[in-house]
Amino acid sequence: MTAEPTITAADVRSSALSLPDTTEKLAWGQPTFRVAGKIFASLGDDETTMGVKCPREDRAELIATEPEKFFIREGHDDHYAWMRVRLSALEDADELATILADSWRQVAPRRLAAAHPELAVQGEDGPGEGRG
Repeated sequence: MTAEPTITAADVRSSALSLPDTTEKLAWGQPTFRVAGKIFASLGDDETTMGVKCPREDRAELIATEPEKFFIREGHDDHYAWMRVRLSALEDADELATILADSWRQVAPRRLAAAHPELAVQGEDGPGEGRG
């Protein structure tokens, strides 16, 4: 049995950029991924974590359920609909893609999101479910 590959910054970049109308731009010295000029994901300083949009009411439950995977940077993420994800804790590329798509949907213009029903949540519990 071979070990599961660890998700890397290159995987995040590839998955994020595969989403419709996504661009990459450096901000604060870190790669950020945007749709319609709005950030939906970023790589952490050491490229072992990523930040994603997540409604504040959902993130507490996610962090409590899977603290080895999800967290916030105290004093930085407290007041924003944002949380961090440890790449090493992700199960596989499909989970990465799901998290990024959830985050993308939160900032994508409604028409763009509606034009891509394949990215819609289908009964999954995860970050960014709906745009509130």
